[in-house]
Amino acid sequence: MKIALYPGTFDPITVGHLDIIKRGAKLADKMIVAISGNPGPAKKPLFTLEERVTMARAEIDKLNIPIEIEVTGFDDLLMHYAEKRDATMILRGLRALSDFDYEFQMTGMNHHLNPNIETVFLMSQDQYQFISSRFVKEIARLGGDVSKFVPEDIKNALHQKFTE
Repeated sequence: MKIALYPGTFDPITVGHLDIIKRGAKLADKMIVAISGNPGPAKKPLFTLEERVTMARAEIDKLNIPIEIEVTGFDDLLMHYAEKRDATMILRGLRALSDFDYEFQMTGMNHHLNPNIETVFLMSQDQYQFISSRFVKEIARLGGDVSKFVPEDIKNALHQKFTE
């Protein structure tokens, strides 16, 4: 069984993430969307891990993808978590050259940790290449319209966070 692990912070999940999930599902028998509970010192999530898991699960369920897709949080080293879940591939989306540089380095490190788990890159489609959760949060924080970048329920969750 080919199990794809799609890791990320998903703070919040965007239409770009959802597109990678739809397209990546064609490559696997099962997909695990693994949401990091420990995103590192550079990232300070707006939403709790539980909120991010709940929102992602709700949006992914709307896609009606024909394979099993599990949405879960994790706090392990990515490769340790992939091994625990019997993942055969790590799925990553690439938007720009800056993403490639970071992902290229991470792929090399992951390969040294476990050469049996492949990293598969999917290029973002043109209409999603500029979307990032960081920019979406900033636009929403300043009262801008993010409806082209996130599903309606995510837009509403962002609005609620910034009006609390």
